[in-house]
Amino acid sequence: MSDIDPSPLLLFVGCATLDSIAAVGDYPLADSRTIASEFITAGGGPAATAAVAAARLGARTTFAGVIGHDEEGDRIIAGLEAEGVDTSLVVRASGCLSGASLIIVSDGGENRAIVTRPVPPLNFPSHGVFREAVTSAAWVHVDHLGWSAVQPLAGDIRLSVDAGNPIPNFALDGVELYVPTIERLRADFGPGMTEIELVQTAIDRGARSVVATAGGRGAWAHDGFGPVVHVPAVPTPIVSTLGAGDVFHGALLAAVAAGQALEDAVGLANQVAAESCTGLDGRSRIPRRNLTSNSSLLAQSTPNRGTANHVSR
Repeated sequence: MSDIDPSPLLLFVGCATLDSIAAVGDYPLADSRTIASEFITAGGGPAATAAVAAARLGARTTFAGVIGHDEEGDRIIAGLEAEGVDTSLVVRASGCLSGASLIIVSDGGENRAIVTRPVPPLNFPSHGVFREAVTSAAWVHVDHLGWSAVQPLAGDIRLSVDAGNPIPNFALDGVELYVPTIERLRADFGPGMTEIELVQTAIDRGARSVVATAGGRGAWAHDGFGPVVHVPAVPTPIVSTLGAGDVFHGALLAAVAAGQALEDAVGLANQVAAESCTGLDGRSRIPRRNLTSNSSLLAQSTPNRGTANHVSR
């Protein structure tokens, strides 16, 4: 693999939360008392967790979001900074509570329920420090909340979009790296289309490259030039899939920004997301590797073209 420049800045804009997560053997029934086998508190949120994943792969990352002036907000920032993520663009909103979630996961990750307190609105100005950061970053990655904050600047930036959740008023024009689920593409384009047709349609409608994920069936990728390529999932013992899609996004962008071909980047992101599923939360088991120094990483991470049982979503 060729030498990789570690310096490009990846800016992640969107949601950050503090999550309380319980693992249970028997999924709770109404009016029941259930014993948890594990109970932890960890950082969450699509854009924030993607930033952590990219940072653990050696990328230089910044997170921009809005959190409250509360204890949860302090812990969110401390968790990001402990991972080496720059939080200088985080806004502390007066009179607002930070985003937080209570999550119950059954053993093996087969079932989960999420009760969430939404994050404060992302009302970033389209000028000043935020605009300068957005337009100077090598890549800007947004989740369903971050899109509205950067959309006015979309024509001037290299934009990566996590489209696993619905995004109001979303348009594909100007999106460099579009990463929806297959389910999202079917909802947008039609239920009767094949995976290849869905990905090609996203390209035809303006995305420059597309990676569409489908859980244990792997991912379909198109770099805008060749055919749509299927990259199988990576087998792994699953504790929880919480945050795995967000980890996939961060690892994918880190690999693409480091110069890897899209198919190879998807293979690496599959592996990183699969490893994250061996922990209860979305971050603790993200592997720590450096794309700038580990020349054997790509060969280790690209799966065999065969049956597999897990990928990011």
